Amino acid sequence: MADDCAQPPGIGIIHSADHAKTRLATRLSFLAAGFGMSCWASLVPFAKGRIGVDDGTFGLLLLCLGIGSIVAMPLTGWLTARLGSKPMILGGGFGLVLLLPVLSVADSAFVLAVALLGFGASLGTIDVAMNVHAVEVERAAQRPLMSGFHAMYSIGGFAGAGGMILLLSAGVKPFAGALCGSAAALTALGLAWPRLLRARGAPVPFVAPRGVVLLLAGLGAITFLVEGAILNWSALLVIGARLVDAAQGGLGYMLFAIAMTIGRLTGDRFVAAAGNARVLIWGGLTAILGFIVLLTIPFPPVAMAGFLLIGFGASNLVPVLFHLAGRQTAMPAALAVAALTTTAYAGVLAGPAAIGFLSQAIGLHAAFWLLAGLMTLVPISARRATIG
Repeated sequence: MADDCAQPPGIGIIHSADHAKTRLATRLSFLAAGFGMSCWASLVPFAKGRIGVDDGTFGLLLLCLGIGSIVAMPLTGWLTARLGSKPMILGGGFGLVLLLPVLSVADSAFVLAVALLGFGASLGTIDVAMNVHAVEVERAAQRPLMSGFHAMYSIGGFAGAGGMILLLSAGVKPFAGALCGSAAALTALGLAWPRLLRARGAPVPFVAPRGVVLLLAGLGAITFLVEGAILNWSALLVIGARLVDAAQGGLGYMLFAIAMTIGRLTGDRFVAAAGNARVLIWGGLTAILGFIVLLTIPFPPVAMAGFLLIGFGASNLVPVLFHLAGRQTAMPAALAVAALTTTAYAGVLAGPAAIGFLSQAIGLHAAFWLLAGLMTLVPISARRATIG
């Protein structure tokens, strides 16, 4: 643990000795981010119907969210290194709270585009800052905590989506539902506020990712590419393979998400026992096995269990990658976390489109085999990733 205790450049000095409170604040930050994002996901159909555009135009508008995030993430890493993570978490979180109701009433393409840019920037800001904060808290505790923090994002996603579905199904107007979502996220942020670390940042130059950070960012992009592909294409895959009926097309992603959440809730103990390299190796191999089961076994109950294996295998890869980004010394830790977040998010954005192009060229089944092939890079690179 000696190398984990050293303070890398770009992470502020921790002044609070009450680690239990800071762990709670970090969990609440992840919960608020996942909750706010999933609330917007439930409002998407209403936004499209309100502004009255076709699918192609609406797809371009949705791209504004990704653009806002990707632009904000590197800047957030630099500002977090200078100012500490607390003001950036609060700034990004309050941005989500304020803009969610705006998204629920935007009645023109221009207003929606501007609101999505701001919402995406807020999401990118809190995403980077809360991961930097998590690195600081984990380092202070001197034991793995990152998987549990990321599990809270997943739980926030379930809670936000489920809550909005219940409200909208009960006849609540989108604006009122968005206000309820914002109030819940604001409550989580308000509880986190006094418990977040008052870290002192350090002046750092803005530098491009280098060294092991590039490797970590690449592995993060692969993992998020897999997650995005399963979210967007798994239903078509299993329906096309006649594993399930059309009405059950979402079953694959549901199994994946359940396994991912369970894996992260139990992941900190697994990481502590096995170590970072073994988690990357065995997690990657388990995910690959899941793809093999899914793509080669025609018996539906067994084939669908492949989603469970993929979810369990991938669940702790990203938390470990963030831990390693915070520990490396090639560049300031806050900038490394920002680089990893930005590249991973780019994988989420580009992944579904890339799978679509590949599906047209070689078929969706073959495209998923390519995902399995990309995932082999994770166990292959595990030792190198944990050295830096």
